[in-house]
Amino acid sequence: MLLKFTKMNGAGNDFILIDDRDRKVKLSPEQAARLCHRQRGVGADGVMLLIPCGSGKADWAWDFFNSDGSAAEMCGNGARCFARFVQRVTGTNKNFTVETGAGVISAAFQGDRVTVSLTQPRDLKLNEKVALSRGAETIHSLNTGVPHAVLFVPDADQAMVQQLGREIRRHSHFAPKGTNVNFVQELGGGAIRVRTYERGVEGETLACGTGVTASALIAATLQQLPSPVKVQVQGGDQLEVSFRRNGAAFEDVKLTGPADFVFDGEIEI
Repeated sequence: MLLKFTKMNGAGNDFILIDDRDRKVKLSPEQAARLCHRQRGVGADGVMLLIPCGSGKADWAWDFFNSDGSAAEMCGNGARCFARFVQRVTGTNKNFTVETGAGVISAAFQGDRVTVSLTQPRDLKLNEKVALSRGAETIHSLNTGVPHAVLFVPDADQAMVQQLGREIRRHSHFAPKGTNVNFVQELGGGAIRVRTYERGVEGETLACGTGVTASALIAATLQQLPSPVKVQVQGGDQLEVSFRRNGAAFEDVKLTGPADFVFDGEIEI
């Protein structure tokens, strides 16, 4: 089968977008992983298929695969790319909603920058001591559609993202599904820098939208940072996380950043 696709990136987090509104594409996890392979496929951190929303809860829905072929519930950078892709293939200029595995989100546009309203964060845990091979570490966690662990480090450049990320990602403390892992440096002035080891990619990515959001909200909680929090990611872009406080909870959480088209292509699957 010859498959048409669009390659996009959101702050360096890259994706393969497929228009499957007529539901003719039958993509297996193995095929998704092969498409994401950087030597034998297109190369990407994930694959998203635009599909009709069968539940009637939103305007559109997606099928989302991680680069290892596993299903992904939510991805902030992917959501922004998906929104611009929907805008292009449908010709709409209006805001719209998308049903994800984590719930319904909305998208709004400001040129090539996209703001997505994320699902309600949950399961906030602060200052937990987790035993690692190099000793106990203080780790915070929050689910922003997918689970995230957050560690504060003095210098993100020196963070052992690959080694510690791999260990924490599969640590028994986060069993059974594991977690994404974020290494956060406070920059001052209401800004942070984040590097992320992503579950499903099994390595560091240039950005992770849900990880940026979890890191920003935890930093806001611990340091009393006001909305919005500016976040510098490994790819060099700056994202912005806005929110409204409701006691100890966060509501109306939004992620703003770029979503860029790279190229269109066809590939045999």
